[in-house]
Amino acid sequence: MLKNICVTQLNLLKSATSLQQQVRTTFILKRKYEPLLHKTNEKPRRMRAKHFIYELVEDTQVKKRPNMEVVLKTFVEGVGDKGDVVSMKPHFVYNKLLLPGLAAYKTPENVAKYAKTEAEKSAVKHSSAYAQRTVNMLESIVLAVIMNKDEPWVLEPWHIKASLRKAGFHCKEDCITLPKERIEGPDLKKESKDFYCIVTINKLEQATLKCRLHHWSTDPSERLPYVLEHWKMTSEPLLDVSSPEKETLNC
Repeated sequence: MLKNICVTQLNLLKSATSLQQQVRTTFILKRKYEPLLHKTNEKPRRMRAKHFIYELVEDTQVKKRPNMEVVLKTFVEGVGDKGDVVSMKPHFVYNKLLLPGLAAYKTPENVAKYAKTEAEKSAVKHSSAYAQRTVNMLESIVLAVIMNKDEPWVLEPWHIKASLRKAGFHCKEDCITLPKERIEGPDLKKESKDFYCIVTINKLEQATLKCRLHHWSTDPSERLPYVLEHWKMTSEPLLDVSSPEKETLNC
């Protein structure tokens, strides 16, 4: 009997320590029919059923919450650099910045604590919050470089620029660094082979862009068969060097 009582007490304690989170469900209502006023020092009139009919004014659950301001402790891709005060949606701030420890609430103490020092300001690692995202996107694609099958050509930066524009990227020719070895054609032995070039962003970040060479003819009878989703297929390198060395460019 005593054993059963002890087990029951332990089970009760275990259930009491379970996590219970408060649910904030606030509704602002107003009466559809206002009750009549009563005279001073007299008993209030009894309200009828219609006086308990309410109309919804506001539901706080569906109300848009204001943005939260936080101070970044370090560089966050697509958000900002250390010491920046950013204003973003609460859901994103809680899950992506506060919980991982990348930011702190905006207070005068935190703004002064996480402000950049003179040494950190001089050593610039990121030109903008979105530059690294652009680098990641460029390095994740296989750029199709379409060259003429009938006329002789030598690969130049403007060919890469035109191919990037077709893929949705816009850059200057000065930002593109081709391999040191000369690439010329037409040469069907180079068809669907890969080479690498460097794209410099904001004179600081550099992305290694993988390019794949394709030949195209104005004569429909001379065109090569179309390859669907060529980036999923394996290919051979066009040059001996897998990728050129990254150098600082003024672009």
